Amino acid sequence: MSLTHDTAFLDATDQAELVRRGECTAAELVDAAIARTEKLNPQLNAVIHERFDGARADATGALPSGPFTGVPFLVKDAVCQEAGQPYHLGMRFLRDRSWTAEEDSELARRFRRAGLVSIGRTNTPELATALTTEPLAYGPTHNPWNLDRSPGGSSGGAAAAVAAGLVPAAHGNDMGGSIRIPASACGLVGLKPTRARTSLAPHFGEYWGPLTHEGVLTRSVRDTAAILDAVSGPAPGDPYTAPAWPRPLLAEVEADPGRLRIGFRTSVPRMDRESHPECVAAVHTTTRALEAAGHAVEAASPPLDDMDSLGSFSTITGVHIATELERWAARTGDQIGADDVEPFNWTFAEIGHATTGSGYMTALDELQAMGRRLGAWWQDFDLFVCPTLSEPLPELGVFAPTAELFENLELMSALAQFTPPWNLTGQPAMSLPMHWTPDGLPIGVQLVAAYGREDVLIRVASQLEQALPWNDRRPPVGDVTA
Repeated sequence: MSLTHDTAFLDATDQAELVRRGECTAAELVDAAIARTEKLNPQLNAVIHERFDGARADATGALPSGPFTGVPFLVKDAVCQEAGQPYHLGMRFLRDRSWTAEEDSELARRFRRAGLVSIGRTNTPELATALTTEPLAYGPTHNPWNLDRSPGGSSGGAAAAVAAGLVPAAHGNDMGGSIRIPASACGLVGLKPTRARTSLAPHFGEYWGPLTHEGVLTRSVRDTAAILDAVSGPAPGDPYTAPAWPRPLLAEVEADPGRLRIGFRTSVPRMDRESHPECVAAVHTTTRALEAAGHAVEAASPPLDDMDSLGSFSTITGVHIATELERWAARTGDQIGADDVEPFNWTFAEIGHATTGSGYMTALDELQAMGRRLGAWWQDFDLFVCPTLSEPLPELGVFAPTAELFENLELMSALAQFTPPWNLTGQPAMSLPMHWTPDGLPIGVQLVAAYGREDVLIRVASQLEQALPWNDRRPPVGDVTA
């Protein structure tokens, strides 16, 4: 059996059901995903490490009996490690040494237990630090909606692959918007879960301090819910974990959320300017749909304009980049210098090396205080709606590592003002593809719920998915018979 074009764009839930009903085999699904990747990836550069032989062996063997048995999947080449597979973090330093992971991350084990079959690993910017995916190590990933455009970052390879129909879902992680930004740029569902909803075991307790959140990029709300159900929860020794939900997230799909009090804004925090008209239109489309669903919607916002967190965020980031480089130097036995690292990351590493222990703790205290002030807003509201990005992402090259380091810093900062706050607070935040520009670019809208309340996000996202469905949209790259 060769899967048709339309079947390739089924979500993971439907693909798993095909296997469950015996309408196709896991091997056929995996072969179809590999064939599609071989056909389309030369245009996208989304998959940088192929695991085709291993995936075929898995699919013809005794797969775990899980909710997604036999469904092809991709893993981002950052944080989540797979034993025996390349692990390069977008770094030329690790690429040149052909570094491979020695053991699985707990998350990789959970993906596998859910029945997902990894067919490879996706492109990411060096050290997963950029809002575009253009590492010097592997070159740029192209957005399937427009090959000249960035797919976002740092989970840009994952997003491009899912949007083009190579696989129905892929792993991503988010330190300041790295799931939500590519989801917005590529027309996908991207949920940053509550802090510690998933485990970073066995390699880390935290990663980038409290900022890192692991999740997936999908084409449907139900896939996002069901995959998070399958991989959430603590591992032994985790420093902390998110509060449990009263029932599985999948049960919240199409569940009545009741009448919620929802605030929204479109102006860019701390910059005294409006977001791009298409991003504003996306928010207004969303708020009209929410009002039509019976919710109380008003122009109201958490105190984002008071959150001058750039200095503290840079300190935390710099310390952890410096630590990461020192860790890899120790593991490989080779020194890492400025010529081994992209200029943007080396600048942050120097910030990290210049930071004292008390300076780091002060920055952490400042971020946590900001998080408390932001989180208090949800005592009066159930949901916050805003643009995921303040403008559509620019063409490839604008934010590339070879661009002038500080030339586009203001634009970069403005674009990402709406995503990092929720990494500080640890709250769940989700980008949904609610709008397309006249020239065919998807625009995401971000929903933010209170700490631990992914259930609220899934209920409301499911309402929006029904009111303004996006699943029939196809990017120009991918809208061909594989």
